[in-house]
Amino acid sequence: MNGIRLRHAGLVVLGTLLALLAAVTANVVGIHLTGGIDGWQAWLTAHRTHFLAWRLLLYTGTAYGWLWMRRRVLVREPDAGTRRRLLRAEMAAVAAVVVLEISPVLRAK
Repeated sequence: MNGIRLRHAGLVVLGTLLALLAAVTANVVGIHLTGGIDGWQAWLTAHRTHFLAWRLLLYTGTAYGWLWMRRRVLVREPDAGTRRRLLRAEMAAVAAVVVLEISPVLRAK
C-alpha cells in the first residue's frame, strides 16, 4: 500500500515539474520571439482578452467536471457531512478564482 502511495506522489511531483517546465519554456520562447522581455510583456498585454477567454473556458470546463463529480459523490455518500465538505471546497475554489482574477486589477491601480 505504501508503494502505491509513493508512486502516486511521485507521479504528482513529476506532473507538477512538467507543467512548470512547460510554463518556463513557453516564456523563454516568447521572450526570444518578441525580442526581449519588454516585447513579451507588450504581447501579453495586447492579447489579454484572449487569455481571459481561455481562462473562462477552463473555469467552465472545471465547473462542469466538478458538478459531474459532485453528483456522483452525493449518490455514493448522501450524508450531511459530505455535503458540508463539498460546500467548503466549492467556497474555497470560488474564493481562489476571485482572488486570482482580481489581484492583477488591484495591482494595476
